[in-house]
Amino acid sequence: MQYSTLSETLASSEIIQIGNQVKQMIRDGEVIYNLTIGDFDPDIFPIPQELEDKIIRAYRDHFTSYPLAQGNLDLRQAIKRYIKEFQELDYAEEEILVASGGRPLIYALFMALCDNGDKIIYPVPSWNNHYYSHFVSGSQIIIETKEENKFMPLADEIRPFIETATLIALCSPQNPTGTIFKKKDLKEICDMVVQENNRRPVNQKKLYIFFDQMYSQLVYGNAKHYNPIAVCPGVRPYTITVDAISKSFAATGVRVGWCMGPPTLITKMKTLLTHIGAWAPGPEQKGLAGYLKEGEAIRRFLENFKNELNMRLQYLYEGIIQLKNEGYPVDAIAPEAAIYLSIKINCIDSNTADGILKNAGDVTGFLLKKAKLALVPFYAFGSNNNGNWYRLSVGTCKSEEMDRVLLKLRQALDCIRPAKETVHQDTI
Repeated sequence: MQYSTLSETLASSEIIQIGNQVKQMIRDGEVIYNLTIGDFDPDIFPIPQELEDKIIRAYRDHFTSYPLAQGNLDLRQAIKRYIKEFQELDYAEEEILVASGGRPLIYALFMALCDNGDKIIYPVPSWNNHYYSHFVSGSQIIIETKEENKFMPLADEIRPFIETATLIALCSPQNPTGTIFKKKDLKEICDMVVQENNRRPVNQKKLYIFFDQMYSQLVYGNAKHYNPIAVCPGVRPYTITVDAISKSFAATGVRVGWCMGPPTLITKMKTLLTHIGAWAPGPEQKGLAGYLKEGEAIRRFLENFKNELNMRLQYLYEGIIQLKNEGYPVDAIAPEAAIYLSIKINCIDSNTADGILKNAGDVTGFLLKKAKLALVPFYAFGSNNNGNWYRLSVGTCKSEEMDRVLLKLRQALDCIRPAKETVHQDTI
């Protein structure tokens, strides 16, 4: 072993590995329909114009010195107003911590709460919980969620593991599934956490909820997003909510995120981030502080942004269901939120001209080769490699490409047969 145990044992991101392969194919001149990345093409989905103008103005006004470690006061005050107006959450400035996006906040949370061997409970598929748990050498308790529950965890699935656990990691709207918690299901989990903490003696660590709501503004139709505090006020002392402009405002590269939680824990996280220097840039903080005060501008942006995303999700969902109705081995979950569509491609153990598709990795490679269609299998989010579910992201999807995506998928599926049959020709 040449380096630290952590660096030697920390696996690289499966999503990034798939993304790098796709980027190399594009550099080599291939036309790839890249539906892997949880990002936005700024030519299709630019950040709000008012936000861009205010950030540029902040640079010209030379707001380029060190920001406060917890985030500049004017931004925390603006976040306080924004979450009150748009999310019905009421937090004081000292209960809000700002950083350069959600990742540093999640890292600081795990580091502030968890010691070597602490039990960390999280469902799969889910985004990056296995990596953050590894950072702190946590004992990972993995909840395999079910298709019939839209891959959202239930209290009864978590309950057997909560005794002595330190952290439950939850996400809604969910990455990668594009689904959300039902109010009843989220409340049952929160009630369970409150009961568990009431049971614990004073000298025992409490059980906390890490709640990722990065996609909270991107909810469609009759679906409704719920925060733990809204459904169970008693869980407030044990809940840390992480949010950002990354997804809700198509601002992944602008790097401003925040979390809300109990002041003592927020202070511990701030101290950790002070040594890392993961604060959001000063001009971005100043520009966002101004933008978050403009409620009508935010509403205008979100209305158009959500309409465009939902149109893509619904169109592709309906296309997948049409294929299913024609007898193709596919299915999908009706999109509720975020920028993701969960699609099922039931092709494991099927035969192709190049051999049998033995697992989800083989299916992913087959779709990339035959259909030039790049998806992320759920095993990249901690699920089993023998699963049949994939994440499709519409953040970089041009409206004029959607028919082509469905056609290429259809053509690829025409190239496979059950394992006992032989493929006689490649129809693509």
